[in-house]
Amino acid sequence: MTEETALRSTPATVLHDVCGLQAQLLTAASLGLRARTTGILSADVTRTLNEERSIVRTWLMRGTLHLVAAEDLGLLLGVLGPLFAAGNKARHAQLGLDQEVKRRGVTAIRRILLSAGPLTRSEIVHRLRRHGVNLDRKTQAPIHLIRLAALEGVLCLGPERENGEATYVLIDDWLERPRSRSSDSALGELARRYFAAYGPAAPEDLLAWSGLPVSQARSAITMAAPSLAEVRVGGRACLMLKQRIKRGNEHPAGSPTVRLLPAFDTYLLGYRSRDLAVPAVLERRLQRGGGWRHPAVVVDGRAIGAWAIRKNGPRGQVVVETVETVTPSIRQGIAAEVSDIGHFFGLELTVSETRLRA
Repeated sequence: MTEETALRSTPATVLHDVCGLQAQLLTAASLGLRARTTGILSADVTRTLNEERSIVRTWLMRGTLHLVAAEDLGLLLGVLGPLFAAGNKARHAQLGLDQEVKRRGVTAIRRILLSAGPLTRSEIVHRLRRHGVNLDRKTQAPIHLIRLAALEGVLCLGPERENGEATYVLIDDWLERPRSRSSDSALGELARRYFAAYGPAAPEDLLAWSGLPVSQARSAITMAAPSLAEVRVGGRACLMLKQRIKRGNEHPAGSPTVRLLPAFDTYLLGYRSRDLAVPAVLERRLQRGGGWRHPAVVVDGRAIGAWAIRKNGPRGQVVVETVETVTPSIRQGIAAEVSDIGHFFGLELTVSETRLRA
């Protein structure tokens, strides 16, 4: 993203442009918005999510929580919702969620939220008992049923409680925009939007980002083909929007663009392989196991390090670990990013820098 684009971006336009940000950690997704805008505050994200409601948080790509533009929910949910709602059958059976329990449970959740939302998971489980749906709170059955209701277009996440606990609301109550349903063209539009945001990218990258099965991904690319062009990157055949080929070859001279990207950022998760953007020695540091993706220091699109923030009341320290020498201009860019993160959270931050060992 260029500085000019960032200046005129809002959370909703950013999320539209990148087709959403992974958001199992809402703070991480909010920091992803910060990295793609200028002057935004954490409170601005909260207001946009809970008051303006032009962005929404729910389960979408890869069946995981994402923050997306509300206007895109119909497209994304229409294509991906049925796919992931039909999955996890073995796990559901282990949790006692057979087809009848799931049918009655989703119907009951709709009625419960219609009369009493927003509600937390435990509040939903308590009320489900009155509808004859008994779930073991100690298992993952409650969250699997709630996730299923989300994938079926019944609910999305609502405002967090003061203690940070998630709540759930009916989509039809929460969002003003009418939601479009899936169509044959929606699959092609999803592919076109992906390559607009992430191109040049390979077909297998679309699979990794979306979670679509191979057959559907191929169909999606075929439908989007009139707007795509093939290019070669690092010896790989990739696709991107035809209209962006010329723009993609323009690299304005000047100071390097430095971004401190958060955990689970889509720039690192939007592809099957990031070997061109992430050195192998750094990949081992960023990918820590258990599905965790560490925050990354990115310079002109290439990761050079990892970072973490240590808060202490109104103050804190950002610890930056790099795998290569940091030039004065990059150091200045890191300092600017740390200052902006401090502004975002309302914290007074300092920065420390260390070199990662190979």
